[in-house]
Amino acid sequence: MSAHTSNSQATTLKTIETTIPARMDRLPWSHWHWLVVVGLGTVWILDGLEVTIVGAIGSRLTEPESGLGLTTAQVGLAAAIYVAGACCGSLVFGYLTDRFGRKKLFIITLGLYLLATVLTAFSFTPLMFFVFRFFTGAGIGGEYAAINSAIDELIPARRRGLVDLAINGSYWLGTAFGAVLTVFLLNTDIFAADLGWRLAFGLGAVLGLVILLVRRNVPESPRWMFIHGYDEGAEKLVAEIEADVAKDTGTELEAVPDDKAIRIKQRRTTGFGEIVQVALSKYPKRFVLGLSLFIGQAFLYNAVFFTYSLVLTKLLHVPDDVAPWALVPIAIGNFLGPLLLGHLFDSVGRRFMITLSYVGSGVLLVGTAILFDMGVLDAFWLTACWMVVFFFASAGASSAYLTVSEVFPMETRAMAIAFFYAVGTAIGGITGPILFGQLIEAGSHAVAIGYFIGAGLMIAAGLVELFLGVDAEGKSLEDIAEPLSAQKSQD
Repeated sequence: MSAHTSNSQATTLKTIETTIPARMDRLPWSHWHWLVVVGLGTVWILDGLEVTIVGAIGSRLTEPESGLGLTTAQVGLAAAIYVAGACCGSLVFGYLTDRFGRKKLFIITLGLYLLATVLTAFSFTPLMFFVFRFFTGAGIGGEYAAINSAIDELIPARRRGLVDLAINGSYWLGTAFGAVLTVFLLNTDIFAADLGWRLAFGLGAVLGLVILLVRRNVPESPRWMFIHGYDEGAEKLVAEIEADVAKDTGTELEAVPDDKAIRIKQRRTTGFGEIVQVALSKYPKRFVLGLSLFIGQAFLYNAVFFTYSLVLTKLLHVPDDVAPWALVPIAIGNFLGPLLLGHLFDSVGRRFMITLSYVGSGVLLVGTAILFDMGVLDAFWLTACWMVVFFFASAGASSAYLTVSEVFPMETRAMAIAFFYAVGTAIGGITGPILFGQLIEAGSHAVAIGYFIGAGLMIAAGLVELFLGVDAEGKSLEDIAEPLSAQKSQD
């Protein structure tokens, strides 16, 4: 076997054969897997909390007493800046995640979030608020790439769909928590107008610190390790995981046959040129699929949830301190969708369930838009309609992250997640809040048009999935997309 040594690191790159992927996929569910889920998956709660807080306090920030005095348009701008930061952070940290490892980056990105959200609480001018929102978004965006890649590489293939969807759905636990939290923090009988919203961001940082303490115990991805020259460390780590799982479950793990081994020519890095070439030349249909799924869900979600309180308060005349309560049932619908439908993505299959989720939510939103435009929906029934729409849309949106994480090679996984998240979110997530901010000022008819646009994008994405989707259920990541470093096995 040929080998060469890097000057910058002590590890030696060589060609190896390993059964680590098969060994990880055959593990029974255990407490170790719950550690991964809690340590990594809980970051979605933070994102849900961040988005909800800004959506809920939007009307408060427009008041001079808040200490910021933003205009309605500036509230939409702040939301767009947060999303822009998430896009930039995703690309930068996604590349670094593939290069330096999952663990280093999912610690760094959470640290950036913690620092930026604390500074947001101390904003005293619109400019400070915008800058700190950008870096808060950058931390969260970087989390998406580092976390999704790590989770998929540590969770057994037969449960990957359910776990991914449930974890992405936990975003809505943060949403519900944020909604309830802001109801009390925006009550001026309890907290001053310029204090309550600052405490909301501070409490987000406290939750992030707790997650950081748990996350320190989550290991590096063995799949990343053996490709990047740390095969001995990967073998030792997997042996420890197997011992923990066997002891925890009281079962003797079956041996993995040699024919399950893959042959890998180790590499230090994967350049941007190769990443682009792989996406456009080797997997062009998967490239189109990823863009479609992300643009559809990003526009729908960011448009509605960054501005929902303005719709309720400005158009339906719901009091500022009552509007955040509407998000609780919507969040419950969003959380229950992936949780209850997730196992079907592993059993019935990815293609059918993703298509159903996207097209179904789009059709339901069309109905909601028609009723809203007719003026027959009050705040209660609009909330009920949103709850049903997002029960299906949430499962679809969660499956977008699952899809782009599964269908591209190991060496480009984090960067693929970052790219599709950034581009899809930039197109749908930045334009959505800005557009809806303008539509709200124009009236309910204009908002209904925005809902039609979001519904059309979701239905179109569902049809793309129907024709271009990948049947990845129950398959090893290496079987869905062969690693770029894979070599032909020798007899």
